[in-house]
Amino acid sequence: MDFLQSQHSLSAIEWGLRAVIAYFFLVIVAKVLGQRAISQLRLLDLVMALVIGNIIAHPLSDEELGLKGSIVTTIVLVVLYLISLFSILKWPAVRRLVNSKPILLVQNGEIIYKGLNKARISIDVLLEELREKKVDDVKKVALALWEANGSISFFLDPKYEPITPDFLQRNAEPFDMPRTIIKEGKVDKKVLQTIQKDENWLIAHLERFYQTEINNVLLATMDSKGTLKVFLYH
Repeated sequence: MDFLQSQHSLSAIEWGLRAVIAYFFLVIVAKVLGQRAISQLRLLDLVMALVIGNIIAHPLSDEELGLKGSIVTTIVLVVLYLISLFSILKWPAVRRLVNSKPILLVQNGEIIYKGLNKARISIDVLLEELREKKVDDVKKVALALWEANGSISFFLDPKYEPITPDFLQRNAEPFDMPRTIIKEGKVDKKVLQTIQKDENWLIAHLERFYQTEINNVLLATMDSKGTLKVFLYH
């Protein structure tokens, strides 16, 4: 086990063994830390992000270090990463080991305190996530799950769901992405040609309805109905 100690030179095999040990050590550490500590990154992605950047950085900043060790280590880690991904897809047992199951946090408007402890998050974090989803009351939540990627999925009680055209059995208009005509005081002439308008029309429209000039416009968009929306510098 001399390859674990400081050495002036290591063989390719010793560099590879170091990489294997470091990889699985970091997987265990990240697992112990919990998903909140690694935020939106998946477990294996975090390990790769931590290790590879550090491996490549050292020989680039230290002239006494060669690239051989870094190259061998990186190759081994990439192979281990690909094997791990294949194992997750192939064997459910490995998938359960690496990817945590969703943790129940809220059910039928009631906070599951055991779930908060298991996910290692506080009630403040839960309420913050609720506010970000524009949910003002926990009682409105039918189900909330702590996902493996560190996010919380919320499902509102059906009686608190927003009313949609489908619910009212009405036909909704198709989605229309407005086109940007002016951005930061500059006109996009190609867009004007597409909507069969010219700059003179735009100038006249701005003067008539907004009493302003193109240079004063931060953003101007037009939808398929020809509705022009203008946002001025303030």
